[in-house]
Amino acid sequence: MTTRTTERTAPGRTSLRRRSRLRRLATSVLLSAGLCLGTLTAAGPAQAVDGTVVTSTQSGGRTVSFTFDDGPDPTHTPRLLEVLRRHGVKATFCLWGDHVRQYPHLVRQIAAEGHRLCNHTMSHQDMGGWSQQQIRQNLEQTNNLIRQAAPGAQITYFRAPYGNWGQSPQVAASLGMQPLGWRLAINDWQPPGTGELVRRIMQGVTPGAVVLMHDGGGDRSQTVSAVDQTIPQLRAQGYSFDQPAVR
Repeated sequence: MTTRTTERTAPGRTSLRRRSRLRRLATSVLLSAGLCLGTLTAAGPAQAVDGTVVTSTQSGGRTVSFTFDDGPDPTHTPRLLEVLRRHGVKATFCLWGDHVRQYPHLVRQIAAEGHRLCNHTMSHQDMGGWSQQQIRQNLEQTNNLIRQAAPGAQITYFRAPYGNWGQSPQVAASLGMQPLGWRLAINDWQPPGTGELVRRIMQGVTPGAVVLMHDGGGDRSQTVSAVDQTIPQLRAQGYSFDQPAVR
């Protein structure tokens, strides 16, 4: 009799235990999903940005954005940072992955001083004819090095070397980076003298322009001096300094 009763009640208890285990499993899955979502949100944008190549400032109007390519450089980047700090200007730095690997402390300094970071590929390769897979691999490698150098720093933009975009805008956007172009390039990769660079900035700038300059890839001392001179001149003309737009 006792055995028969046990046999009758055992399936019910098993069913209750099974439902209890299922409830605990479902709760665990939901909690895990929530934790994963929180981690993704904290690590980067929840949605890809627009793949449009931006060439204007965030605010528009009588604003200008200074952007610097090909660093960090152990000589010119620190000098440029000192100039920007003294004038109270925030800029955008488009970084080579190979240079990031060599000078990670400068990436940390750039981020710590409130400037925005931009992926400029590993070694300044022309990506115009690359596949999306090749582009993604290169951009992810560069991002990983930047994040190792400056943990927690946001990589807001991507700029294609030589302005040869190919399929890179779509890939950059899918990685949460706004493709960043320019409206004014002062051709400072062939230094014409500080005075000429100042003239090119002052005569070429237009309201809302993103300006392309360099802090790496060669002797950029003339660029640093030109930036030091043009910031007060632009302010005297009613300009303020802004960051590039993010769509």
